Amino acid sequence: MSGMERSALNAAKERRTDIIVLGSTPGGIMAAVAAAREGCRVLLLERSDHIGGLPANGLGATDIGTRGGTGGLFLEFVERVRAHYLEMYGVDSAQLRDCSDGYHFEPSVAERVLETMLAEVSDRVEVLRMHEFPSTGGLVEMADGALRSLRVRNRLTGETVVCVGRVFIDATYEGDLFAAAGAPFRMGREGRAETGEEMAGCLYQGWREPMHPASTFEGDHRVQAYNYRLCLTERAGNQRAFERPPSFVREEYLSLIDDVRTNRWAGKIGPELHLEGIGRLTNMVILPNGKTDANNQHLAFLSTDLPEENQGWVTGSWAFRDAFAQRLRDYTEGLLWFAANDPEVPEAFRQRCARWGFAADEYTDNGNFPRQVYVREGRRLEGRYVFSAKDVLPLASTGRPPVHADSVTASHYALDSHAVRKREADRPHLEGFFNVSARPYTVPYRVMLPQKVENLLVPVAVAGTHVGFSTLRMEPCWMALGQAAGTAAALALRAGHDRVAEVDITALQDRLWAGGAVLIHGAPEAKDAEKRTAWEREQLRQA
Repeated sequence: MSGMERSALNAAKERRTDIIVLGSTPGGIMAAVAAAREGCRVLLLERSDHIGGLPANGLGATDIGTRGGTGGLFLEFVERVRAHYLEMYGVDSAQLRDCSDGYHFEPSVAERVLETMLAEVSDRVEVLRMHEFPSTGGLVEMADGALRSLRVRNRLTGETVVCVGRVFIDATYEGDLFAAAGAPFRMGREGRAETGEEMAGCLYQGWREPMHPASTFEGDHRVQAYNYRLCLTERAGNQRAFERPPSFVREEYLSLIDDVRTNRWAGKIGPELHLEGIGRLTNMVILPNGKTDANNQHLAFLSTDLPEENQGWVTGSWAFRDAFAQRLRDYTEGLLWFAANDPEVPEAFRQRCARWGFAADEYTDNGNFPRQVYVREGRRLEGRYVFSAKDVLPLASTGRPPVHADSVTASHYALDSHAVRKREADRPHLEGFFNVSARPYTVPYRVMLPQKVENLLVPVAVAGTHVGFSTLRMEPCWMALGQAAGTAAALALRAGHDRVAEVDITALQDRLWAGGAVLIHGAPEAKDAEKRTAWEREQLRQA
């Protein structure tokens, strides 16, 4: 650190606390809540004016393969969502039915629930909104292999705030803090020859189709596509019509015309799928009050993902990220407007798309458009354990994935990645997509432990191969890992040190069980908490 930088730090405002959490993603929020419930003081730092990450920005259809496979604070969140719809609309309401027991929710409801969980621990958790940690070259102070402070800038006043803590938690989607602290990390895709994973590297595979021979399975530095999870509705009384953005470039969308006319897809369409109109552009799940979680449509060549252009996001400046976020918004709004209005789009398709619009009561301070890009993958920690496909696929001997003795949560979702390249003229699919079924698995504590930084935990940008990370990157898993990180940080401090790798795993697991966590799925007495915990404890002991 230069003398000028040190002088600036000395003149800056200072905040001291037990635990500092960077990023109010759901993983970060659950880390803060868990640590506060253990009696610690927490500073939660957020760059924007809104907390909640993706669930508060359109991801309302919970990505989980087995309900009950993840518990703890995640399940508490789900139960609070259900309680909201029950109390607001009643037991026989369509809203309660459409919330699917709390697993489906409107963005504003997710934000409200997460705000409530933070408010309940506000005596121990301070939330600093509109405070930016630089995405490149973030200034941190290190001593004896540990983080001592980080510096953020108040985006409203320009004031510098030095945040001094004992344990730090990087809950950003990108891994900005651990990179600034010098922890090793991975980016891009490993090759099949390196990891032995079937889905590693460059591949072309249509939905429900065999691997295309153009696949090389070679590794590279490409990052899977980002998009926005859109909140759309057909209800005319609560709708903002699609509008043509100022930067509209019609040529970007012309391929859609021929795709619609020839019924061309990037994979096999099963008879149970009805993808007319807006369903060609987005994969939608119904949410309460006639809204949807509208994601990228895997079966389409042109949808809401924007591959390649996000390549610089992970290590880019906030100026780059903000510019890409606007570019992605313009692209997305242009696609929807084109589909609903361009005269060369087949009329029947155009009319079906025009029935839809943005939900007018969501994101009212942002033109009814999500405030946050869906960053599916950023840096991946080079941790004490690197999670891979073998950790989620069943062993022939047991019929289930290997059990990690230091498990801090069970989870379940398919191995799943989006495209990394735009449409290529000589290819029948977008490159990079894969989706492989998995079984409920255990996640070891070690995936959150960086090398070289002893008082830092990473519950979001965890250690994994590209393929392994593709199942861990779901918000239920991140919430559970956040709970584990916050609890572990508190236990370290309670033991009188900040070395999170030295936390007693048995003590950590006991605290997680006390908080309702599921550490291994499949207990015969799953509804009896005491019997379930006893079964889980024995399974982990045997592992």
